[in-house]
Amino acid sequence: MSGLRFTGERPPLAPFAPGRLDSIAAWVLALLWVLPLLYAAWTAFHPAEYATRFALDAPLSLDNFARAWNAAPFARYFLNTALLVTMILVVQLVLATLAAYAFARYQFRGSSVAFALVLVQLMIMPDILLVQNYRTMARLGLIDTLLAIGLPYFASAFAIFLLRQTFLSIPKELDEAARIEGAGPLQVLWRVYVPLARPVYLAFGLVSVSYHWNNFLWPLIVTNSQNARPLTVGLQVFSSVDQGVDWSIITAATLMTSGPLLLAFILFQRQFVQSFMRAGIK
Repeated sequence: MSGLRFTGERPPLAPFAPGRLDSIAAWVLALLWVLPLLYAAWTAFHPAEYATRFALDAPLSLDNFARAWNAAPFARYFLNTALLVTMILVVQLVLATLAAYAFARYQFRGSSVAFALVLVQLMIMPDILLVQNYRTMARLGLIDTLLAIGLPYFASAFAIFLLRQTFLSIPKELDEAARIEGAGPLQVLWRVYVPLARPVYLAFGLVSVSYHWNNFLWPLIVTNSQNARPLTVGLQVFSSVDQGVDWSIITAATLMTSGPLLLAFILFQRQFVQSFMRAGIK
């Protein structure tokens, strides 16, 4: 023991330790993700001649946004998108709340089978049902309407699953105490379950709005005019070959359509992450 010496020095870290590799990979992926956004921002705020020439003395301009706004009915597209995501979210929350409450607190014949059928929806890709959904909307006479875009998404299995798991975690004593006070089933749901599930509602609301704001394929198929087109379809029509390839105007239109969603994510980023952590989403 007397021949051992402890200098207190730690061995140097390996240059490619696992933790360091993870950090490097994360920075590389973040850079790859942000590069198109940086290019779009540069091109949108500079004249067209600077789209492929990066000069520090390039003049800033908002003309591209004005030209893009006047070249297509983006005001109508914004209105359609706002109405669409609001309609879908409200209906999803109402239906999912009622269904989750029934699955969590009521025992009825076939409840397990019914819930299993709800979960099957999570394993079915929406693209598989495009043809059948289009036929259904045509029979209902809803083609080229906002209702046709949102109707296939009203019953969300994801929301039902999240809310059911949350309602199951709420102590039954609170339910029984509210019933002793004379509250009915809907009053118990509104005054006990809904307030305690607010983090889950916020998490799902952010996911639903972002998904349907960016949804493209189904709205493209079921709409034919600007009266029902959302921003994604309107932007695709605007940037088609018939309009010519002017990257300055196209990137300006892209930033206009994606700007509200990016701003909302930046403002609610902390609430978004905390809501998912509280909701127990892995």
